[in-house]
Amino acid sequence: MTQSEDDALMQRAGAGDRAACGMLVQRHLRPVTAFAGRLLSDRDDAEEVAQETFLRLWTEAPRWRPGGAKLSTWLFRVAHNLAIDRIRRRRPTTPLDGGIDPVDPRPDPAQAYAEDETARRVAAALADLPERQRTAIVLCHHQGLSNADAAAVLGVGVEAVESLLARGRRTLRRRLADEADA
Repeated sequence: MTQSEDDALMQRAGAGDRAACGMLVQRHLRPVTAFAGRLLSDRDDAEEVAQETFLRLWTEAPRWRPGGAKLSTWLFRVAHNLAIDRIRRRRPTTPLDGGIDPVDPRPDPAQAYAEDETARRVAAALADLPERQRTAIVLCHHQGLSNADAAAVLGVGVEAVESLLARGRRTLRRRLADEADA
């Protein structure tokens, strides 16, 4: 779906068209929930953040200005703010329990275990990063946003996102290497 299609659906939703809003939810729910899940390390919290994000989409639709920010960028920004609010309320952060992504049945259980263990280690290391570094990595690497779009979500410049990514990657490499050496 293009930005102009999202804009048109937002205008319809702003006029009270529930079907248009439903189409937007159907289109964007999965990536918003996945993004929130990676930030929060908790499926239930991620689903609640996604619900609140789309409730805000419905309430803000009448004020939407076509041709402005991409809807996906706006949704990620809202989800980010809601997730950070939750993180701040529940310190300390807990690592993912492996329940965010569906389990893919594999013919080789040893390989599946090794892959799950690696994913758990990466998720735990990601959860330990400072929130802005974690958010930048999730937006760019997991959600596939460009650095410019991630900068818009975070409310910083592109150079700041690049710096956050570099520091975050460096920290992840170091933590994962230290854990492998132990």
